[in-house]
Amino acid sequence: MRPLISAISERVHDAVRQAAAGGQRFVLAVSGGRDSMAMLNAFAAAAPDAIAAVATFDHGTGPHATDAVRLVRESCAALGVRAVSARAEGLARTEAAWREARWRFLRDVARNERSVVATAHTRDDNIETVLMRVIRGSGARGLAGLFAASDVARPLLAVSRADVARYAKHARVRWIDDPSNESRAHLRNRVRHEILPALLRARPSLDDDLIAVARRAAKIRATLDDCARRIVREGNDGSLSVATASLADYDPEALCALWPALAARGGIILDARGTAGLARFTMRATPGARMQLSGGFEVLRRREDIVLRRASAAAPEPAALGTTLDWGQWRFARWDAGTGHRPSGDEWTAALPGATQFVVRAWRDGDRMHGAGDAAPRRVKRFLRDAGLVGPEREGWPVVVCGDDVVWIPGVRRSSAATVRSGRPEVVYVCERTER
Repeated sequence: MRPLISAISERVHDAVRQAAAGGQRFVLAVSGGRDSMAMLNAFAAAAPDAIAAVATFDHGTGPHATDAVRLVRESCAALGVRAVSARAEGLARTEAAWREARWRFLRDVARNERSVVATAHTRDDNIETVLMRVIRGSGARGLAGLFAASDVARPLLAVSRADVARYAKHARVRWIDDPSNESRAHLRNRVRHEILPALLRARPSLDDDLIAVARRAAKIRATLDDCARRIVREGNDGSLSVATASLADYDPEALCALWPALAARGGIILDARGTAGLARFTMRATPGARMQLSGGFEVLRRREDIVLRRASAAAPEPAALGTTLDWGQWRFARWDAGTGHRPSGDEWTAALPGATQFVVRAWRDGDRMHGAGDAAPRRVKRFLRDAGLVGPEREGWPVVVCGDDVVWIPGVRRSSAATVRSGRPEVVYVCERTER
């Protein structure tokens, strides 16, 4: 037993050394179950100063969940460790919803503590995760399992569940079993109790094979992530853009491998259908084309790049231009001469006649404007096109009108009635686009 205790303690020390290099400590994610309670015991014995806090979450699934939180808090008090707990608002009905609520809480605690979340995932958890990803037809990104680069520490990932159980018994660790762990309603439990044992009887080396697959997939994933980091441009609003030239030499299979890594740069998770669709879109779409993705995202083909972003919302209703106006993703503000230098006078600025009512609305197909310096009026659509705004991008673009006359297309062109010049009563407006 002593070698086992030493091995688990060494795993804890390895995690502590890695975190210490970044000046960080740990928020231990402890559910009250055997594995996480064993991790708490091991940290308290081997590196108590590395524990910033213990975080435990009540999913609201019944008395056992409340009892588990109580056990964690009592154990932390006995060990002299601070515990932080929270309870779910409402009853989630799926594994994904439980996981999302729990991780939101854990990351909030870690952010407040300026620490790293540490979980008690074991080698067996990783094997189950990889097998589930195989069943779902995942690519390298998913098959990397728990070996994928992450901001989460997993100090017990090389330790088997059986060894953790022996450690817990020897250390007289108290824990509470979650009855939901036996329910076959959840895929992980079916994998754990039925599918994996049956497969291991047929192929005893399967657990080692799955670990080997995960290690190879993690290397591929790291390579793809590095490639994505080099070619993707991230917008301040979470949008992503990739130059089409950088994707020109990839075949469909390579694009299916690369796009999930590109999307992940913006925290976007692609399903298999979205990934395949993006590969086809990359190879076939022409400028102006757009494709909807699940989760409220869209992909847009521009002349020289492809943009992945949140789907555009419908344009707001027309609104009068006053001192300030927030109109969808655009903000208009009247310049106050007492605040400093006059704005530069580019297309995002317009000096409009004073004592005149102006309205901001979305442009319409029949709109025309007499641009400053032009011999004759032209269609607003042509002004937008000449500015490089393709179909989906120009949908809902604002124009400033006086009656039926367009006097300003913000960021694109001013009319002859909105040219910044001195010697006339005027009101200067500045427009900025707050998101893209």
